[in-house]
Amino acid sequence: MRYLNRMKSISVKVFLIVTFLFLSGSNCLFAQENDTLASRVDDTKLDKAALDSAKTFRSLADALSQPDKVYKLDLSKKKLKELNPRIQEFKKLQVLIISRNNLDSLPEWIGNFPKLQVFEASNNNLKELPTQIGNLSELVFLGLNRNIIETLPHEIGQLKKLETLEMWDNELSIVPEEIKQLTNLKTFELRGILFSVEQQLQIEDLLPTTKIYFSPPCNCKN
Repeated sequence: MRYLNRMKSISVKVFLIVTFLFLSGSNCLFAQENDTLASRVDDTKLDKAALDSAKTFRSLADALSQPDKVYKLDLSKKKLKELNPRIQEFKKLQVLIISRNNLDSLPEWIGNFPKLQVFEASNNNLKELPTQIGNLSELVFLGLNRNIIETLPHEIGQLKKLETLEMWDNELSIVPEEIKQLTNLKTFELRGILFSVEQQLQIEDLLPTTKIYFSPPCNCKN
């Protein structure tokens, strides 16, 4: 009888140990699954509704205090002459607004934001875009109004998801042939730029399904 009681006691202890180990393993797996899911969410671009509701950071200092929460950064009207390289710390950045500053160039690292959907750089003194602009593969909107841009890099054709390209009131004289690769482009704003009839027709031929806005043609560019 004592032997049976002893065996029962040992069996209970073994059962408890096995149960503990099983539950511990399950918790670890659950935690790993949660970590994987969180990582997957972090790597996914926000849809329009989520992006609209995300907080817009308007101070670089404030944004740097919470870099993992920065999806939208608005540094417009800051009298910036150059961009702070610490902006690169915002790995989740999907909207960047740098309008109404004194920027005459963009750094090469501007192409280091693979999730960027909206880039607004109007009302500056930009003369050209770096070739790295083509790395912004998720870009949907590119705003470059009221600069002094004379030409676009060939890499502009890599922005396959681009839907809106605004360039009114620039000094654009040549549109690269690669722009025809922007098959999702819905709107191309070119008002305020003087093109001849021939130039306008050439641009329209490159983008037959895009709504292109021109000012009346002139004979000043041949």
